[in-house]
Amino acid sequence: MLRTLTPYLFVGPLIAFIAVFTYIPIVSSLNLSFRHWDFLSPDMPFVGLDNYRALLSSRDFWNALKVTALFAVLSVPLRLALALAIASYLVRETLPSRLLRGALFLPSVTSTVSIAVVFSWVFATDYGMVNALLVKLGLGKVPWLQDPSLALWVLIAVNTWKQLGYDIVIYIAGLQAVPQELYDAAAVDGGRRFHVFRRVTVPLVMPTTYFLLVISVIEAFQVFTIVNVMTHGGPAGATDMLVNMLYRVGFVLFDIGQGSALAVLLFVLLIVLALVKSFVVGRKVHYEA
Repeated sequence: MLRTLTPYLFVGPLIAFIAVFTYIPIVSSLNLSFRHWDFLSPDMPFVGLDNYRALLSSRDFWNALKVTALFAVLSVPLRLALALAIASYLVRETLPSRLLRGALFLPSVTSTVSIAVVFSWVFATDYGMVNALLVKLGLGKVPWLQDPSLALWVLIAVNTWKQLGYDIVIYIAGLQAVPQELYDAAAVDGGRRFHVFRRVTVPLVMPTTYFLLVISVIEAFQVFTIVNVMTHGGPAGATDMLVNMLYRVGFVLFDIGQGSALAVLLFVLLIVLALVKSFVVGRKVHYEA
Protein backbone atom coordinates (compact mmCIF):
# COMPACT_ATOMS: atom_id res chain seq x y z
CA MET A 1 0.00 0.00 0.00
CA LEU A 2 2.78 2.41 0.94
CA ARG A 3 4.67 1.65 -2.29
CA THR A 4 1.52 2.43 -4.25
CA LEU A 5 1.04 5.78 -2.53
CA THR A 6 4.70 6.86 -2.58
CA PRO A 7 4.68 8.34 -6.14
CA TYR A 8 1.55 10.37 -5.31
CA LEU A 9 3.17 11.65 -2.12
CA PHE A 10 6.12 12.94 -4.17
CA VAL A 11 4.02 14.71 -6.81
CA GLY A 12 1.27 15.77 -4.38
CA PRO A 13 2.88 19.08 -3.30
CA LEU A 14 3.52 20.05 -6.93
CA ILE A 15 -0.04 19.20 -7.96
CA ALA A 16 -1.36 21.24 -5.01
CA PHE A 17 0.87 24.18 -5.96
CA ILE A 18 -0.30 24.10 -9.60
CA ALA A 19 -3.93 23.78 -8.51
CA VAL A 20 -3.74 26.75 -6.13
CA PHE A 21 -1.80 29.09 -8.41
CA THR A 22 -3.01 27.96 -11.87
CA TYR A 23 -6.24 25.99 -12.06
CA ILE A 24 -8.17 27.71 -9.27
CA PRO A 25 -7.36 31.22 -10.66
CA ILE A 26 -8.47 30.08 -14.14
CA VAL A 27 -11.80 28.83 -12.81
CA SER A 28 -12.17 31.98 -10.69
CA SER A 29 -11.50 34.21 -13.73
CA LEU A 30 -14.08 32.30 -15.73
CA ASN A 31 -16.61 32.81 -12.94
CA LEU A 32 -15.81 36.54 -12.64
CA SER A 33 -16.20 37.01 -16.39
CA PHE A 34 -19.94 36.42 -15.95
CA ARG A 35 -20.25 38.94 -13.12
CA HIS A 36 -19.94 42.65 -12.49
CA TRP A 37 -17.41 43.57 -9.80
CA ASP A 38 -15.48 46.75 -9.09
CA PHE A 39 -12.90 45.24 -6.70
CA LEU A 40 -14.39 47.12 -3.73
CA SER A 41 -18.04 46.16 -3.51
CA PRO A 42 -18.88 42.86 -1.78
CA ASP A 43 -21.66 42.32 -4.32
CA MET A 44 -20.84 40.47 -7.55
CA PRO A 45 -24.12 40.31 -9.50
CA PHE A 46 -24.39 37.78 -12.30
CA VAL A 47 -24.61 39.56 -15.68
CA GLY A 48 -24.34 36.60 -18.05
CA LEU A 49 -22.60 37.38 -21.33
CA ASP A 50 -22.79 41.17 -20.93
CA ASN A 51 -19.04 41.51 -20.35
CA TYR A 52 -18.28 39.56 -23.52
CA ARG A 53 -20.81 41.58 -25.52
CA ALA A 54 -19.27 44.82 -24.26
CA LEU A 55 -15.80 43.67 -25.27
CA LEU A 56 -16.78 42.40 -28.70
CA SER A 57 -18.58 45.67 -29.42
CA SER A 58 -15.66 47.77 -28.16
CA ARG A 59 -13.43 49.51 -30.68
CA ASP A 60 -10.56 49.38 -28.16
CA PHE A 61 -10.72 45.58 -28.05
CA TRP A 62 -10.52 45.17 -31.83
CA ASN A 63 -7.72 47.73 -32.02
CA ALA A 64 -5.78 45.86 -29.30
CA LEU A 65 -6.35 42.56 -31.09
CA LYS A 66 -5.14 44.05 -34.38
CA VAL A 67 -2.03 45.59 -32.80
CA THR A 68 -1.21 42.36 -30.93
CA ALA A 69 -1.62 40.25 -34.07
CA LEU A 70 0.53 42.71 -36.05
CA PHE A 71 3.19 42.60 -33.35
CA ALA A 72 3.24 38.78 -33.43
CA VAL A 73 3.28 38.56 -37.25
CA LEU A 74 6.13 41.05 -37.55
CA SER A 75 8.27 40.04 -34.57
CA VAL A 76 8.11 36.23 -34.46
CA PRO A 77 9.40 35.47 -38.00
CA LEU A 78 12.11 38.11 -37.56
CA ARG A 79 13.23 36.58 -34.27
CA LEU A 80 13.33 33.02 -35.57
CA ALA A 81 15.10 33.92 -38.82
CA LEU A 82 17.78 35.94 -37.03
CA ALA A 83 18.19 33.29 -34.33
CA LEU A 84 18.70 30.47 -36.83
CA ALA A 85 21.14 32.49 -38.92
CA ILE A 86 23.21 33.52 -35.88
CA ALA A 87 23.04 30.05 -34.31
CA SER A 88 24.43 28.54 -37.53
CA TYR A 89 27.58 30.63 -37.04
CA LEU A 90 27.86 30.08 -33.30
CA VAL A 91 27.27 26.32 -33.29
CA ARG A 92 31.01 25.60 -33.38
CA GLU A 93 32.54 24.91 -29.97
CA THR A 94 35.14 27.69 -29.92
CA LEU A 95 35.94 30.26 -27.26
CA PRO A 96 34.66 33.26 -29.29
CA SER A 97 31.42 31.39 -30.02
CA ARG A 98 30.89 30.61 -26.35
CA LEU A 99 31.55 34.22 -25.35
CA LEU A 100 29.12 35.50 -27.98
CA ARG A 101 26.46 33.00 -26.86
CA GLY A 102 26.74 34.29 -23.31
CA ALA A 103 26.62 37.92 -24.45
CA LEU A 104 23.56 37.32 -26.62
CA PHE A 105 21.80 35.26 -23.96
CA LEU A 106 22.32 37.87 -21.22
CA PRO A 107 19.37 40.14 -22.23
CA SER A 108 16.91 37.23 -21.97
CA VAL A 109 17.66 36.86 -18.25
CA THR A 110 17.81 40.60 -17.58
CA SER A 111 14.87 42.39 -15.97
CA THR A 112 12.37 43.42 -18.63
CA VAL A 113 11.57 46.60 -16.68
CA SER A 114 15.24 47.59 -16.67
CA ILE A 115 15.54 46.96 -20.40
CA ALA A 116 12.37 48.93 -21.13
CA VAL A 117 13.53 51.90 -19.03
CA VAL A 118 16.96 51.96 -20.68
CA PHE A 119 15.51 51.81 -24.19
CA SER A 120 13.00 54.53 -23.28
CA TRP A 121 16.03 56.74 -22.70
CA VAL A 122 17.80 55.48 -25.81
CA PHE A 123 14.82 56.34 -28.05
CA ALA A 124 13.82 59.56 -26.23
CA THR A 125 13.17 62.40 -28.67
CA ASP A 126 15.13 65.18 -26.96
CA TYR A 127 17.96 63.42 -25.13
CA GLY A 128 18.03 59.89 -26.57
CA MET A 129 21.23 58.33 -27.85
CA VAL A 130 19.69 57.40 -31.22
CA ASN A 131 18.56 60.95 -31.98
CA ALA A 132 21.89 62.34 -30.74
CA LEU A 133 23.61 60.14 -33.31
CA LEU A 134 21.18 61.27 -36.03
CA VAL A 135 21.84 64.93 -35.19
CA LYS A 136 25.59 64.36 -35.45
CA LEU A 137 25.02 62.84 -38.88
CA GLY A 138 23.15 65.97 -39.92
CA LEU A 139 19.70 64.43 -39.73
CA GLY A 140 16.72 65.63 -37.75
CA LYS A 141 15.33 64.19 -34.55
CA VAL A 142 12.78 61.39 -34.89
CA PRO A 143 9.90 61.02 -32.39
CA TRP A 144 10.39 57.26 -32.09
CA LEU A 145 7.90 56.67 -29.27
CA GLN A 146 5.49 59.47 -30.19
CA ASP A 147 4.93 58.59 -33.85
CA PRO A 148 2.13 55.99 -34.30
CA SER A 149 3.87 54.59 -37.37
CA LEU A 150 7.20 54.06 -35.54
CA ALA A 151 6.36 53.18 -31.93
CA LEU A 152 5.35 49.58 -32.66
CA TRP A 153 8.56 48.99 -34.63
CA VAL A 154 10.59 50.23 -31.66
CA LEU A 155 8.82 47.75 -29.38
CA ILE A 156 9.43 44.95 -31.90
CA ALA A 157 13.15 45.83 -31.98
CA VAL A 158 13.43 45.92 -28.18
CA ASN A 159 11.50 42.67 -27.71
CA THR A 160 13.57 40.95 -30.42
CA TRP A 161 16.80 42.11 -28.80
CA LYS A 162 15.66 40.74 -25.42
CA GLN A 163 14.36 37.36 -26.60
CA LEU A 164 16.86 36.62 -29.37
CA GLY A 165 19.49 35.05 -27.12
CA TYR A 166 17.10 32.40 -25.81
CA ASP A 167 16.08 31.45 -29.36
CA ILE A 168 19.73 31.23 -30.39
CA VAL A 169 20.61 28.87 -27.53
CA ILE A 170 17.67 26.59 -28.36
CA TYR A 171 18.59 26.58 -32.05
CA ILE A 172 22.21 25.75 -31.22
CA ALA A 173 21.00 22.72 -29.27
CA GLY A 174 18.91 21.68 -32.29
CA LEU A 175 21.79 22.21 -34.72
CA GLN A 176 24.16 20.15 -32.61
CA ALA A 177 21.77 17.22 -32.94
CA VAL A 178 22.04 17.24 -36.75
CA PRO A 179 24.38 14.40 -37.84
CA GLN A 180 27.65 15.71 -39.30
CA GLU A 181 27.53 12.92 -41.91
CA LEU A 182 24.71 14.74 -43.69
CA TYR A 183 26.83 17.86 -44.11
CA ASP A 184 29.78 15.76 -45.27
CA ALA A 185 27.60 14.04 -47.85
CA ALA A 186 26.26 17.38 -49.07
CA ALA A 187 29.81 18.72 -49.38
CA VAL A 188 30.87 15.65 -51.39
CA ASP A 189 27.91 16.23 -53.71
CA GLY A 190 29.10 19.78 -54.29
CA GLY A 191 26.29 21.52 -52.45
CA ARG A 192 26.79 25.21 -51.85
CA ARG A 193 26.49 26.63 -48.36
CA PHE A 194 23.10 28.26 -48.96
CA HIS A 195 21.64 25.12 -50.56
CA VAL A 196 22.97 22.94 -47.73
CA PHE A 197 21.42 25.33 -45.23
CA ARG A 198 18.07 25.27 -47.04
CA ARG A 199 17.96 21.56 -47.87
CA VAL A 200 19.66 20.04 -44.82
CA THR A 201 19.71 22.43 -41.88
CA VAL A 202 16.26 23.99 -42.11
CA PRO A 203 14.30 20.70 -42.48
CA LEU A 204 16.22 18.97 -39.69
CA VAL A 205 15.69 21.77 -37.17
CA MET A 206 11.96 21.97 -37.90
CA PRO A 207 11.08 20.39 -34.50
CA THR A 208 13.10 23.17 -32.83
CA THR A 209 11.49 25.80 -35.06
CA TYR A 210 8.03 24.49 -34.23
CA PHE A 211 8.76 24.61 -30.50
CA LEU A 212 10.10 28.16 -30.72
CA LEU A 213 7.18 29.21 -32.92
CA VAL A 214 4.66 28.05 -30.34
CA ILE A 215 6.28 29.72 -27.35
CA SER A 216 7.18 32.87 -29.32
CA VAL A 217 3.60 33.44 -30.47
CA ILE A 218 2.33 32.91 -26.91
CA GLU A 219 4.94 35.37 -25.63
CA ALA A 220 4.03 37.90 -28.35
CA PHE A 221 0.35 37.78 -27.43
CA GLN A 222 1.20 38.21 -23.73
CA VAL A 223 3.73 41.04 -24.06
CA PHE A 224 3.04 43.71 -21.46
CA THR A 225 6.03 45.13 -19.61
CA ILE A 226 7.78 46.91 -22.48
CA VAL A 227 4.44 48.35 -23.60
CA ASN A 228 3.47 49.55 -20.14
CA VAL A 229 6.88 51.09 -19.44
CA MET A 230 7.78 52.55 -22.83
CA THR A 231 4.50 53.69 -24.45
CA HIS A 232 1.56 52.94 -22.09
CA GLY A 233 -0.30 51.73 -25.18
CA GLY A 234 0.14 55.01 -27.07
CA PRO A 235 0.47 57.02 -29.13
CA ALA A 236 -3.19 57.00 -30.20
CA GLY A 237 -3.52 53.29 -29.34
CA ALA A 238 -0.77 52.31 -31.81
CA THR A 239 0.86 49.98 -29.26
CA ASP A 240 -2.17 49.12 -27.11
CA MET A 241 -2.03 45.32 -26.92
CA LEU A 242 -4.41 42.83 -25.35
CA VAL A 243 -2.64 42.35 -22.03
CA ASN A 244 -2.09 46.10 -21.69
CA MET A 245 -5.82 46.61 -22.27
CA LEU A 246 -6.56 43.85 -19.74
CA TYR A 247 -4.44 45.65 -17.14
CA ARG A 248 -6.11 48.99 -17.88
CA VAL A 249 -9.65 47.61 -17.74
CA GLY A 250 -9.11 45.41 -14.68
CA PHE A 251 -6.63 47.33 -12.52
CA VAL A 252 -7.06 50.96 -13.59
CA LEU A 253 -10.79 51.13 -14.31
CA PHE A 254 -11.50 48.35 -11.75
CA ASP A 255 -13.90 46.55 -14.07
CA ILE A 256 -12.89 43.07 -12.94
CA GLY A 257 -15.72 41.32 -14.77
CA GLN A 258 -14.78 42.74 -18.16
CA GLY A 259 -11.07 42.25 -17.44
CA SER A 260 -11.71 38.59 -16.62
CA ALA A 261 -13.73 38.23 -19.81
CA LEU A 262 -10.80 39.63 -21.77
CA ALA A 263 -8.46 37.15 -20.04
CA VAL A 264 -10.78 34.28 -21.00
CA LEU A 265 -10.94 35.47 -24.62
CA LEU A 266 -7.15 35.69 -24.72
CA PHE A 267 -6.87 32.17 -23.30
CA VAL A 268 -9.28 30.80 -25.91
CA LEU A 269 -7.47 32.69 -28.68
CA LEU A 270 -4.11 31.16 -27.69
CA ILE A 271 -5.65 27.68 -27.62
CA VAL A 272 -7.09 28.21 -31.11
CA LEU A 273 -3.75 29.50 -32.41
CA ALA A 274 -1.95 26.49 -30.91
CA LEU A 275 -4.38 24.13 -32.65
CA VAL A 276 -3.99 25.96 -35.97
CA LYS A 277 -0.20 25.83 -35.71
CA SER A 278 -0.37 22.15 -34.83
CA PHE A 279 -2.51 21.47 -37.91
CA VAL A 280 -0.62 23.70 -40.37
CA VAL A 281 2.98 23.53 -39.17
CA GLY A 282 3.02 20.51 -36.88
CA ARG A 283 2.16 18.13 -39.73
CA LYS A 284 5.36 19.19 -41.52
CA VAL A 285 7.54 18.42 -38.54
CA HIS A 286 9.25 15.04 -38.57
CA TYR A 287 11.03 13.69 -35.51
CA GLU A 288 13.90 11.28 -35.81
CA ALA A 289 13.37 7.95 -34.15
